[in-house]
Amino acid sequence: MSDNFFSFSVKDAKEKVHELSAYKGKVILVVNVASKCGFTPQYTGLEALYKTWETKGLVVLGFPCNQFGSQEPGTDAQVQEFCQMNYGVTFPVMAKVDVNGGNAEPVYKWMKAAAPGLLGTEAIKWNFTKFLVGKDGQVIDRYAPTVEPESITPFIEKALKA
Repeated sequence: MSDNFFSFSVKDAKEKVHELSAYKGKVILVVNVASKCGFTPQYTGLEALYKTWETKGLVVLGFPCNQFGSQEPGTDAQVQEFCQMNYGVTFPVMAKVDVNGGNAEPVYKWMKAAAPGLLGTEAIKWNFTKFLVGKDGQVIDRYAPTVEPESITPFIEKALKA
């Protein structure tokens, strides 16, 4: 198992390998997203965080996931179009991934182990679960889907100053 976030690579929406080491020295908010979820309007808050803090070193990374109620049924291209058309998303939205189970994206396996959820469970319960990763590549905290992106601002500010 890798020892930090930056040692992983993922695929972007065009299936190109994307090295997470490109974000070394930045604070990353990782979110499993979906376009047909009750929490989908959080795209607005995520984009606002990104726009506000990007120049200070924040990156928001979206990972579409169809494991919860089939709420992300589209292709990677359809997901990208949805994010652009409906929410004006400019932060990176990667290729669709699994976040739970045997085919879970390795970076998600690592983050879940580094920051288990309620009662120590590693499984992600729903879309829009968020992980805040520090400049050192370690998970700072995990936030439930019900946590609005803007409420994470104080933790982002603290991580950016670290």
